[in-house]
Amino acid sequence: MAATSAAEKVEELVIVGGGIAGLATAVALQRLGKRCLVLERWHEVRQSGAALTLFPNAWRALDALGVGHKLRPHYYLLRTGTITNLANGVTQHQSFVSKGASGEEMGPRVVHRKALLEAIAEELPPECIRFSSKLSSITTEVLNDSSTVVVLTLEDGDIIKAKAVIGCDGVHSVVAQWLGLSPPRNSSRSAVRGLAVFPEGHGLKLQGHQFLSPGVRTGFVPVNKNDVYWFTAQRTTPKMNEMGRDPELILKWTLEELVADVPEEFKEVVLRTTPESLSYAQLTYRAPWNVFIGRAQRGCVTVAGDAMHPTTPDLGQGGCISLEDAVVLARCLARACTAKEMEDAMAQYVGERRARAAWVITVSFFSGFVQQASGGLWAGPMRLFRDLLFYRLIFPMILGIARYDCGRLPEPSEA
Repeated sequence: MAATSAAEKVEELVIVGGGIAGLATAVALQRLGKRCLVLERWHEVRQSGAALTLFPNAWRALDALGVGHKLRPHYYLLRTGTITNLANGVTQHQSFVSKGASGEEMGPRVVHRKALLEAIAEELPPECIRFSSKLSSITTEVLNDSSTVVVLTLEDGDIIKAKAVIGCDGVHSVVAQWLGLSPPRNSSRSAVRGLAVFPEGHGLKLQGHQFLSPGVRTGFVPVNKNDVYWFTAQRTTPKMNEMGRDPELILKWTLEELVADVPEEFKEVVLRTTPESLSYAQLTYRAPWNVFIGRAQRGCVTVAGDAMHPTTPDLGQGGCISLEDAVVLARCLARACTAKEMEDAMAQYVGERRARAAWVITVSFFSGFVQQASGGLWAGPMRLFRDLLFYRLIFPMILGIARYDCGRLPEPSEA
């Protein structure tokens, strides 16, 4: 049985994690008249990561949340992109825009992560988010009336009891571990990301630019007329792990090892990177079969976002499907009042999201594996497949996952 303390809290619904999934879920529930408490481990809304690409599936979810209109005017529609093979100089072209049901143009937009989080967070009352609240452990307790509550112990010793919990606490989720989901797997690849700032304007074409070299994939895309988001993806080596989070070492290694052969305009982008935006990270994912058949719900506890389905970033879908989760989960919980109804609603949510999430993880991993075409016996045939077939035929079909419609939230009167 969990101990009590003077700082003990009792809540109807607690969301662990104040990232994209956590804040979006809180907004969705608020739209339906359901109050919740968000526990965020940082002292403010976290801003890890410089930018991210939001595809049409994410914009549909943001519109369902009532947030899309605040962001869309500030970011341009990414219509096209190029992929250049540095080994032979061949460039292929991609189109990212399609027509919606009403004839409107749909496509991705690259947005500042900070702007996205702030646009979502400002929809919530200040008392909805409790900062500096990092979850340490989770248990359950049976009360005198035979009802079961979830007991959340924080690192500062505070205890919060809740009738229901949604874990949105990221890749290394405490809630997912408690549920029994498998730990994330290391893909043996890593990524460097950064945001370059040109106060005078960058003058670059407003399209995606990607470059392929043996075992390394790099690229950049303008966010607006002043900011440019860039990335590298490569096989992880022991030397990379020695860099840690030191911006100077990350920048030096990137320039010397990863972008040595790219066009000069890309090198200039890297040189203009703000130190605080630089990041190096191992690329991890949860085994898709574990997402498909694993235990993602137990009683009145479930997970969403990276806590449920961490995926490699090769299709830019991590944040997008987290926003989908928020809409679907809130819609399932709309009419749940009793503990039994809450449990059934969470089971319904997991049932609806399993296959979708497992498929996104699978095709993202496949996309990264093919595009990077690292060394080994199959490297040559894989590069041939990539250059002749993948970008021309396979990739456009794979991108169909980004046109998914998660649906809308019911009106409060319908809930």
